Amino acid sequence: MNGVLYLAEVQKQKGGLLGGGSKTELKLLACQRTDQNWSTVSEEVITAEEASKLNDGALVLVELNPNRQMQRIQEAGRPLVNILQNFSRQLEKFKLKEDEIDQWKQSLTFQAQEMNRREMEMEARLEQLQQMEDDCQHLDEQKQEIDTSREEIEKLQAEIERNRQELEGAWEHLRGEQRRLEERQADFQQGNVLDEEQSRVMSELLNRLSSRVAPTETVREHLHLAFELIENQQGTLNPHWEQLEQQKTLAAQQQEEVERLGQTLSDRQNEWQQAHNSLEQQTAQLKVYVATITSKQEYVQLVKEQLQYQEDLYQKINYLAATSGDIPGQKIDVEGLERMPLDELKKIVQDLVNKLEIDSHFVQEQEQELQYKQAAIEELQIKLSQASDQDHINLEMEMADEKDHYQMLNKTLEGQRRSMLQRQKLIQQHQNILLRRQGESITNTEEENQIDFSPILLQIDSQRQQQSQEIQKLERELEQMRSAIELDQGMIDNQTHDLAQKQQEIKTLEANLQSLRTATSECWGRVNLYQETLQPIQDSLDALRQNLQRIGESLAQVQETGDYQLQTISEMRQTLQNLILQPELLAS
Repeated sequence: MNGVLYLAEVQKQKGGLLGGGSKTELKLLACQRTDQNWSTVSEEVITAEEASKLNDGALVLVELNPNRQMQRIQEAGRPLVNILQNFSRQLEKFKLKEDEIDQWKQSLTFQAQEMNRREMEMEARLEQLQQMEDDCQHLDEQKQEIDTSREEIEKLQAEIERNRQELEGAWEHLRGEQRRLEERQADFQQGNVLDEEQSRVMSELLNRLSSRVAPTETVREHLHLAFELIENQQGTLNPHWEQLEQQKTLAAQQQEEVERLGQTLSDRQNEWQQAHNSLEQQTAQLKVYVATITSKQEYVQLVKEQLQYQEDLYQKINYLAATSGDIPGQKIDVEGLERMPLDELKKIVQDLVNKLEIDSHFVQEQEQELQYKQAAIEELQIKLSQASDQDHINLEMEMADEKDHYQMLNKTLEGQRRSMLQRQKLIQQHQNILLRRQGESITNTEEENQIDFSPILLQIDSQRQQQSQEIQKLERELEQMRSAIELDQGMIDNQTHDLAQKQQEIKTLEANLQSLRTATSECWGRVNLYQETLQPIQDSLDALRQNLQRIGESLAQVQETGDYQLQTISEMRQTLQNLILQPELLAS
């Protein structure tokens, strides 16, 4: 069953002069609830002699079982760094998410505004279509009225034609009577005189002829009404013609706006293309810089690996020196140990062994943590080999941090390993004295087989220093290159942002241009519809007006013919009056 992990502070209480009465305690500060969740706890203090090797005030991570017994303890420095790093990465991810959410909000706001604008345009177009439908319906009504007027005019034309035919018949009859009158007149000149019956017949014929003169007043009234109806229809059509001219003007203006907006869009697209080409060139140059810094990083990594080999060699030789007894500072008071009581010597040896076990446990945990770091570095190397160009820099920076932490932890472990070897050697010396005092035989050939490793260690340390200086120089160059790349990347990001804004403006212009083209097409459609609807009606009105004008001319001719007929009849009456011998025939 796993225990609960706590963050604690080491507290040491000072004991006597020899330190025998010292006491080490852990003050619990926080408790881990989940992997990423910690909460404060009441300040509880527990005894932990395992932490006696740690400094007072040091922060440690301690795992306690349900019985409040310690299962594991380790320094909290590195885990706290990992927690802070994870927290920093989470903050960066949250910041990226917030930026992404803000971008989505802006996009949604723009889309909502565009939808509202489209909805308003659709409503305006629906109103225009409704107005056009009403106008078409009104024009249909006017067309029906014109058709009715045309039918009435056709009836007038038929009546006038019928009156004209009757008038021609009367004229034919009159010409026949005139011929007979001329014959009678010739007979009169020859001495013949009309008798009473003939005079009466002639008078009746003249009366019948005068009563057959076609009346034109009624036809003229109908003709005036037809002209008034046509003028009313023309007055109704004139506003529509004016509206048609307005629509033509508006369509021409919109067409000019379409051409202007199209030219603006073309200019913006050319500007965007030039900026895009420049951005591509800068991006390509940045890739060259990234490739250069990658090459230098690989060289730095190679030098670091060589330095690591030097470190490993140094540690191995140092270990050999330690195991061979060539460790400075390991002088013990042999005479004092020889005079010391045997029980006290045993206690000292047991204390040294116990403390070595505690230190060994702690060093093992640190070695395990070092293995975890090595595994993390290998995992990052695998990700780096498969990463894209965009993630390559971030992974390199993360791997550099992990390697730095690995080096720091390894450096810490160097002294701890050396201290462990010294303690093992010290225990071995105490155990040898104890065994000798107990009368047991000891095989000790260490002093005889001691080898002086100091020249080798000095040479290796000199090489390490040279390689460290070279690495520092390369890392400074890399840092300068990274700064330059960050500056270039910032400029590219700004240009990319500006390019995205320009592209969005181009999309807006394209949408506005498309909407304006649609509106212009609809406007020209309304103009053509008005033209196609009004022109036939106007042509019909013009044709009716011409027909009425011809009817008026014909009616004037009929009036002139009727006047001439009446005048002729009057002359015939006068002639007949002269022929009649009896005065009573005159009255008839």
